Amino acid sequence: MLSRVANNLIWLERYMERGNGMLSLLKVNYYANQDSPELFSWEPIIRNYNASSEPFHTEDAIECIEFLVFNTGNPNSILNLVIKARENARSVQEHISRELWLSLNNYYLYLTRKDLIKKLREEDPIAFLDELKKYHLTHNGTMDITQERGPAYYFMNVGKFLERVIQISDFTEMKLIEIAKTSDSLEQSFYWKNLLLSVGGYQLYLKTHKSSFQENHVITMIFQDKLFPRSMYYCVSKLGRHINQLIEIQELEKNNTEFLLGKLESTIKYTSIESINEQGLHNFILGIKEDIRNISMSINTVYFSHSS
Repeated sequence: MLSRVANNLIWLERYMERGNGMLSLLKVNYYANQDSPELFSWEPIIRNYNASSEPFHTEDAIECIEFLVFNTGNPNSILNLVIKARENARSVQEHISRELWLSLNNYYLYLTRKDLIKKLREEDPIAFLDELKKYHLTHNGTMDITQERGPAYYFMNVGKFLERVIQISDFTEMKLIEIAKTSDSLEQSFYWKNLLLSVGGYQLYLKTHKSSFQENHVITMIFQDKLFPRSMYYCVSKLGRHINQLIEIQELEKNNTEFLLGKLESTIKYTSIESINEQGLHNFILGIKEDIRNISMSINTVYFSHSS
């Protein structure tokens, strides 16, 4: 498979996974902001996802959602992410299922409807965000059901889980900044609950602990849970599995990528909560992000520098 094709497949899924995470964050923060605007500002989300050259500031929920969904000057807006994902999909159409292409194209056609901004401004914003989320669920389900298990499928999953690990890190860091501003244990528990909701782990947490949102329990679940599909450990494990598949079918050269992944997986799995607390969660996350950056660079330098 040509390096350009593999790169487009990886970024197709990275863009879609980023958009899905953003929509979850917007929905959760909308609910939280309505109840406690003094605790759940829009500023951290805008700061994290505004990649435009122009600063943007607002505490109006609709203005924020409109900016992060539709703004064409922001490379990280949902519209731009879907446009880029669609362009990548178009360039690799012969490698993806027809159903996957159609589902992505339908999402693009929906997002570019002329009446959609008016719909956001005049109707329920949660219903609007849920409608966009459905397209991401459809995309993920369509890929899983219709895409043959071969190089394209593995490369797309590499992109998905790379992006998901980065998002887990970013979401947690955003909450850590807010938690550091208060010594009130109740307010801190609100932030931990908000984080769980943002990554889709709220129900599982309640089933597991049936208690208040304690920092140690939340950290253990988000970083080390083997069954939670958005835990750091689960995503790194999946990432390693798909990279190993690519090595087995000789689509990736065998190099230190395997070692880097194994090292990161062991770090996440075996670092105790006491050790995390001792070094500080922020430093623990920075180490993980550095490892992910090295893994990504390893894939790029060893594979994408060799076009076949």
